[in-house]
Amino acid sequence: MPTRIAVLASRVGADEKRLFDAFDRRGVKFDHVDTRGQWFVAGRRDLAWDLVLNREIGQVRAAYAARCLASAGAEVVNSADATEVCGDKWRTTLAFEAAGVPTPRTAIGLTPDAALAALDSIGYPALIKPLVGSWGRLVVRLPDRATAEGVFEYVAALPGPQSHLGYVQELIDKPGRDIRAIVVGGDLLGAVYRTGDSLRTNVALGGRTHPCETTPEITKLSIDAAAAVGADIAGVDLIEDHDGRLLVLEVNHRVEFAGFQAALGDRVDVADHIVGHLLERAER
Repeated sequence: MPTRIAVLASRVGADEKRLFDAFDRRGVKFDHVDTRGQWFVAGRRDLAWDLVLNREIGQVRAAYAARCLASAGAEVVNSADATEVCGDKWRTTLAFEAAGVPTPRTAIGLTPDAALAALDSIGYPALIKPLVGSWGRLVVRLPDRATAEGVFEYVAALPGPQSHLGYVQELIDKPGRDIRAIVVGGDLLGAVYRTGDSLRTNVALGGRTHPCETTPEITKLSIDAAAAVGADIAGVDLIEDHDGRLLVLEVNHRVEFAGFQAALGDRVDVADHIVGHLLERAER
C-alpha cells in the first residue's frame, strides 16, 4: 500500500500553503491534521498515517504530538528528539558543544543570583534569552551588571521554576546581519543574510533577507549543526563575529522559509525539496 502522509499544523501560513502546493504538483495525497482537535489513546497503533511532517507551531504540542505519533508507529519528521532539543536553547547548546559546533560562550544559572554570577564570568555586554521561544522574543541585551540586576529582579518574581533559570550568552559584535541557512536531508539548500533595524533580525519581526553566497564553511557548519540536534529539516542561524569567524546560534526544527524563498527566488524551491525528502523517506 502507498505510504499515508499527514502534515501536522494548527496554523496554515504561507509556508504550509507552499508545502500543500508542492504535494499537489507531485500528485501526492496527504492529510492536513489540525493538532487542536487531535487526541491519542495510549498503546493504540492503528493510525491513519505512516509518515508525518510536523509543522505544529506550538512547541509543547509539537513535541507531544511527535512522541505520540512515534509511539503509535508513525515516522515523524522532524523526530520527537530533534523537536525537543531544538525547542530548548540549553539542550541545543549542549548538543553543539558535544558535536564540536562553534557557538557563543553560553551559561545557565539555576537561580537568578547564579545567572548573575555566570554573567560576571562571561562578561558584558551579554544577552539573556528564554529557554523556550522563537522569533527573538524576550531576548534582552544586558550592557552592564546594573541592568542585569534589574532584569533578574523581575525574573525572580515570575511564576514557574523554569522562568527562574537564566540562559545567558555573550553578545557577538556582528556586522549588522546574521545568516539563515536551510538544510534538508543532510544537504544545504542555500543561505540568506538577514538584516534589521534592531538586535533581532527575524523576518517575523520585520527583518529583511538578501542572498548569501554559500561558502564551504557555511555549508559545513550548517550541516554539522543540523546533524548535532538530529534534525532532517532545519533552519540554522549563524552569526559572524568582528573577526569574520562564524558561530552557530540555534537550529529551528519548524523552519519558516518565506523570507528565504523571497530572497533566492527560482534558484531553490524549499517546499519541493522538503516534499521530495519526505518521499525519499517513504521509499526506505
